[in-house]
Amino acid sequence: MRHFLTTAFTLLALALPAAAAELGDDGLHKEPWMRDTFRDMREDLAEANAEGKRLLVIWEQRGCIYCKKMHEEVFPDPEISQLITDNYFVVQMNLFGDVEVTDFDGDQRPEKDMAMKWGVMFTPTMMFFPEEVGADMTAPKAAVAQMPGAFGKGTTKALLTWVKDHGYNSGENFQKFLASQMATQ
Repeated sequence: MRHFLTTAFTLLALALPAAAAELGDDGLHKEPWMRDTFRDMREDLAEANAEGKRLLVIWEQRGCIYCKKMHEEVFPDPEISQLITDNYFVVQMNLFGDVEVTDFDGDQRPEKDMAMKWGVMFTPTMMFFPEEVGADMTAPKAAVAQMPGAFGKGTTKALLTWVKDHGYNSGENFQKFLASQMATQ
């Protein structure tokens, strides 16, 4: 009987979805590796560099089913969570938010207006930045990679690795890098 109960509880635990990040007052998922900053991209980049990490901005919105998918299925993966924690300084933006954002070029706008300026149309959208950005650059011009939409663990892990390792500087196309990563699994 004890064996039956142990098996039943194990199967029940496996059937339940992984614990998702908590929802904040803004309706967005909150991960422990997300930073609460003043959303000044120049300051956030400097802080990321001081920690030896890469700046990553994640755009999300309340009720986004694809954001939920990332927070329930992808980000909880121990390898992905550790990759983010160890290598990225993550700032979350709200596609329809009113929090003031300062772009690298000094332009200040509410999140919802900055999303329009940056051309963000999908959530989630992950924007990755280099270690140095000129004072006259805007975020979309400075970004070394963008991932609009929800992707699975393999693609997300590969992109996090490719950006961390400066794959964009080596001339290696991300899709070829992804294919090589998938072939070794």
